[in-house]
Amino acid sequence: MNFDTLLLRDQKIDVVKTAAILYVVLCHVAAAPFSGGTVGTTSWYSALLWTSLAHACVPLFFMASGVLLLKPEKELTFQKLYTKNLPRILAALFFWALCYKIVSLKLMNSLTLPDVIDVVKHLLLFHHEEHLYYLHITLLAYAALPITRLFVQYADQQLLKYALALWFLLGILYPTVRTFWPFTLLSGIPVQWRMNMTYASIGYMLLGHYLSVYHPRPNRCISALTLLSGFLLTFWGTCLTSYTAGKPDSHFLEGMGVFVFLVVLGTWNLCQTVSLSKNSRKLAGFLARASFCIYLTHIFFLQAFARWGFRAADGPVLLTVPLISGLIVCCCCAIYMVLSRVPVVRRWLI
Repeated sequence: MNFDTLLLRDQKIDVVKTAAILYVVLCHVAAAPFSGGTVGTTSWYSALLWTSLAHACVPLFFMASGVLLLKPEKELTFQKLYTKNLPRILAALFFWALCYKIVSLKLMNSLTLPDVIDVVKHLLLFHHEEHLYYLHITLLAYAALPITRLFVQYADQQLLKYALALWFLLGILYPTVRTFWPFTLLSGIPVQWRMNMTYASIGYMLLGHYLSVYHPRPNRCISALTLLSGFLLTFWGTCLTSYTAGKPDSHFLEGMGVFVFLVVLGTWNLCQTVSLSKNSRKLAGFLARASFCIYLTHIFFLQAFARWGFRAADGPVLLTVPLISGLIVCCCCAIYMVLSRVPVVRRWLI
């Protein structure tokens, strides 16, 4: 199989992963001016604009994983899962979590033996850099793959639709409305009906598989309207709850919420309709391959830029967020080009 054929085969997933990793960086760059800003200011509105779009990042990654890992024809034995897939995630998780801890101690001039011992304790208890939560969820999602793959292999379209409907009801809709009346009146077991974020992520994997099999060619106009409606609902919903609370409120920005779900669905479907030139396919393929490394390392550069006085909140946020995000992505890509040349690092850590 030649390079062009490979690019064509993986083009749609490459575009999804490219969009997802750009969303990740945008989300974290915009986080400070949103959460630390004053509700109603121009900077806060600008940060919220980017944030309302970018919180679709993690669900998109799980949907892409669903397409790649839930194909019945793709062989995934217990031996491969527990000697390759899961160990690779664990190795990357603990290595980069350790790097973040060591750098933090070094910056505080507190790299003593008791501090290092304390770091080890935190690592073992999964007290890691906040953005690494994605890998914590991925560990469970991968551990569930033998069961999920078995279900997909024998389920027909109607059963898949039923499973997705149940997931949407308990994993997307209920978590969104649970903080509002009359659902706040519920107590006891009905409160536990809600599917938490970790398990709901498996539903996004199932959704990615379902759409790739039964709806591979979505309508571009409907997809754009879905994305726009989700974006507007997320933006104005967050404005309303933030005004009510008197401070930034992120309830409608949660990845397992109805409004963000619409942004995810719209983004996914638009990515399926994109037709790229040869050079654009190469770029998307590169960013898709580098996406894991970008995800793992981008916080280093975000923190470094902040220490150097280059913060999104220090300028017009509408422009500084994408500018800083672009610079961070470029820096991470440079790191990837270096690290990917080391076989052990390429296989286990990025």
